[in-house]
Amino acid sequence: MPLQQTTSPVDGRIYVERPLADARAIDHALTHAIAAQAGWRRVPLAERIALLGRAVDAFVGNGAEIANEISWQMGRPARHAPGEVRGFEERARYMLAIAPAALRPLDPGAKPGFLRSIKRVPLGVVAVVAPWNYPYLTAVNAVLPALVAGNAVVLKHSHQTPLCAERFAEAFAAAGLPPHVFQYLHLSHADTGRLLADPRVASVCFTGSVAGGRAVVAATAQGFATAGLELGGKDPAYVRSDADLGHAVETLTDGAFFNAGQSCCGIKRIYVAAELYPAFVDGVVALAQEYRLGSPLDPETTLGPVVRTAAADAVRAQVEQATRRGARQLVDQQRFAASRPGTPYLAPQVLVDVDHTMAVMREESFGPVVGIMKVSSDDEAVRLMNDSQYGLTAAVWTDDADAAIAIGDRIATGTWFMNRCDYLDPALAWTGVKDSGRGCTLSRLGFAALTRPKSFHLRTTT
Repeated sequence: MPLQQTTSPVDGRIYVERPLADARAIDHALTHAIAAQAGWRRVPLAERIALLGRAVDAFVGNGAEIANEISWQMGRPARHAPGEVRGFEERARYMLAIAPAALRPLDPGAKPGFLRSIKRVPLGVVAVVAPWNYPYLTAVNAVLPALVAGNAVVLKHSHQTPLCAERFAEAFAAAGLPPHVFQYLHLSHADTGRLLADPRVASVCFTGSVAGGRAVVAATAQGFATAGLELGGKDPAYVRSDADLGHAVETLTDGAFFNAGQSCCGIKRIYVAAELYPAFVDGVVALAQEYRLGSPLDPETTLGPVVRTAAADAVRAQVEQATRRGARQLVDQQRFAASRPGTPYLAPQVLVDVDHTMAVMREESFGPVVGIMKVSSDDEAVRLMNDSQYGLTAAVWTDDADAAIAIGDRIATGTWFMNRCDYLDPALAWTGVKDSGRGCTLSRLGFAALTRPKSFHLRTTT
């Protein structure tokens, strides 16, 4: 039986090894999911919410072990990994809290002689394909709402973070979720496509690359499953002349380098008003030089390795290409002893004299690098921010909320921030435009993609 191996970026050793499921296992999982969902959907909503709340309790109760596994599997510093457990709990509890209102039947209004309503009913079996960079935060966006809405879920997690799927299963089992309502499968890419193409899958929630999103669309065309896609990002920020400079420097540096820059909604390009540009650049460089690059298991580390050496090499190649075209690197890599070619340990880098002919300003950069450009007006900033195939989030730093709204209305993005970045509020819709994807998770609107409307049209008189 083929094995799935997880190489830890901490030390290059195999951390997890699991057998891959085959076609027979996929068929078995879907057969049982269909049967389990038929009973689960009949469980009253209040009971589903209570049971899933106990699952969240069980998950949080193992938070220390889960955080440690995150560090080993994908390299996040130990001082930051517990934040993922807290974020998981925040999102899960919020979606459980709003479920009664979000799933309540819609009343179209009174009509004499008729009883009418539109119910939100579960789709059936939902397949969730989750990535490694925020392995629980991305998965919980779909897994918990899908279950509370009455669906069965089959989770396929990244090869880099297979223990995350197993931790979900442990929490649900501890809470008493009926068998087969939630299942996970460790799958090859080919067999993932087989799962998504199966007509018993009603919907797919995918977080990953643009190429992966196209593969999902091709696979789901076989059985007409709906597909929600949260794909890549090249998220911009604009620092206006009226911005609080210190706050902008601090939050944007963190937005660029947190999680070693491995965030779809992290800040990858910054446009700064000319009068603030020199001081802003100096401030970002000064903070970047304060990061401590090293083993994520060291409590003093603030910047861990990227997920694998190939990913680090891709970022190095972008920086080198930009430098050949005239960009300047402002952070001396020799300040970071752990940053070495041929390893996943990569120092932060700040680039100036960049432009949009450079890959580092147009293509995804899943690592600790950010480019900064000077702009002369709001119009120039808007033009450059929109000059991208992506549209996940964008942000402005300003003291003028009216200006922020006016500029935000002109930006092609799923989320528009003022004076913050790289954050998901579970009360707001998480969505993207262009190559950043389609569909929506979180908020009340997130339940719409995990249910279908069913109209009840009852005539009470003749």
